[in-house]
Amino acid sequence: MTETNSTTDHPVPNLAGQAAYLIELAARAPSLHNTQPWRFEVGERAIELYADARRQLREDPAGRELLISCGAALYGLRLGIRSLGYQPEMDTLGYQLEAGSFPPRARQRPLARVRLGRAAPMTSEERKMLQAVPHRHTHRGPFEPGSLPAGLLTRLQDDVTAEGGTLVVIDTEAAYARLAAILATWRRRQDLYPTSPAGIQSRAETTQWTRDARSLARDGVPAHAFPAARGRATGRLPQRDFDLGRGWGLLPSGGPPAPVTAILVTSGDHEEDWLRAGQALQRLLLRAASRWVFANLQTEPLQAPATRSLIQYSLALPGWPQMLLQLGVARATHPTSRRLAADLT
Repeated sequence: MTETNSTTDHPVPNLAGQAAYLIELAARAPSLHNTQPWRFEVGERAIELYADARRQLREDPAGRELLISCGAALYGLRLGIRSLGYQPEMDTLGYQLEAGSFPPRARQRPLARVRLGRAAPMTSEERKMLQAVPHRHTHRGPFEPGSLPAGLLTRLQDDVTAEGGTLVVIDTEAAYARLAAILATWRRRQDLYPTSPAGIQSRAETTQWTRDARSLARDGVPAHAFPAARGRATGRLPQRDFDLGRGWGLLPSGGPPAPVTAILVTSGDHEEDWLRAGQALQRLLLRAASRWVFANLQTEPLQAPATRSLIQYSLALPGWPQMLLQLGVARATHPTSRRLAADLT
């Protein structure tokens, strides 16, 4: 059954009938270890987004990266509404975390509720972003030599600004050297204490969420998405070691330096800021992917509050760093699998 929009006399689609399509779009969002920590409740007039606490990692005790991931899915849901010919109307509801973890499902409130707003045709730019959804992926391999397409970086910065964040480009050698030095110190500390509780926990979760080439799993990081050796190439920020010496990784490493290094920043550092950062992240990633530009996303160093504070102070950032990105052109794409829409409700 459809309703009529009183301002246009056009039939308004029942969102429940579009549920699989909208959820599949939203679920193409990036997430830590491809955990896909979201679920949805669909009604005739609105879709609600929830965090899936069962997929919250122990190395993310505050749920910061989980909420960034959910924010990215929320932007995909908004883009799906646009593809139906409507502006999305959104309420971000959220809740306070209890004792550093999400409350049980029965006591959760939705992070956001999205409804159909006024009728408005999708723009050509939005359609290009929609078409980029299937091949958007986190890129851990080499980039092609050369710079980004002309004008794209400015558009990416505008996209982030439109979502309430700031994309700070590290565009001087001095700034890049300061960032690289901070991350190198962080990496040496990780390597120096591999048997620390945090180190053991990180490796255990990486092991749990990586897949060999034979795996048919619809979540986790597959072998084709990471190299066999942790990247230490010049001009590339330190990458997480997904292979852990198992020889699973199929992605080539090395290549020229990434042409752009940037930091996604929010003015605050609370739940609503993390959700906002995720929406900004997915918006810029889809804009970039529409021009065959992909991002290597760095999250692991930012899990340490001291490292985040040091980066903010050393680079005089206008807010809190939520994501490190390196962007470049890559023509080959092999996106990671996603869970079925039916498993996300």
